[in-house]
Amino acid sequence: MVGFQILQRRRQVDARYVQAFADIPVANVSDCMTRLTAGGPRLRPMHKGGRLGGPALTVKCRPGDNLMIHKALDMAQPGDVIVVDAGGDLTNSLFGELMLSYAITRKLAGIVLNGAVRDIDVVSAGSFPLYAAGVTHRGPYKDGPGEINVPVAIDGMVIHPGDLMLGDADGLLCVPYDDVEQVLAASREKVALEQTTIANIRSGKHDTSWVDARLKALGCDPTPR
Repeated sequence: MVGFQILQRRRQVDARYVQAFADIPVANVSDCMTRLTAGGPRLRPMHKGGRLGGPALTVKCRPGDNLMIHKALDMAQPGDVIVVDAGGDLTNSLFGELMLSYAITRKLAGIVLNGAVRDIDVVSAGSFPLYAAGVTHRGPYKDGPGEINVPVAIDGMVIHPGDLMLGDADGLLCVPYDDVEQVLAASREKVALEQTTIANIRSGKHDTSWVDARLKALGCDPTPR
């Protein structure tokens, strides 16, 4: 029944890709995806520090209700990232200390919540990756509806079950399952290029002639008057 359904995840990114992206900044990956996709600036890391990476187990739930998030915690496999579309509503928190403790014992890779959390003192003191849109003490309801392992969207970023979720201090990004290999190759090239640029900056060999060339192409005289 639409609105109340629990599905199996049919595919997921291989663990070797999760590991391969572990040291690549999310900003570099984003650049290689034409800067067209993002999880929205509202979703920020609530934990003390540390990267997020793993296959998505998706949850769509009614704002203010976390019944299906509890079910997803039971279903998730070690290394999974539970991605919750709760409409971005911050009236009720959908995740707190007890659920966090359970997620850690389940060896999950992280939680992404387009909604609010509570028990922020505990969350912010730990290293378990948890991204959310806000904080409130008011607790959730457990009545549904909700769906598990269906496509969800967060601020225009569409996440399918099994896609690769990445997160660092800059924010969140979803790499679609079918694009992982291509994006990984491009991201590695991007990292290598930036390392070369940094080396040139430090050695005094950095070439900025492109700035004036760009200004001229746009019809702006780059010479100060």
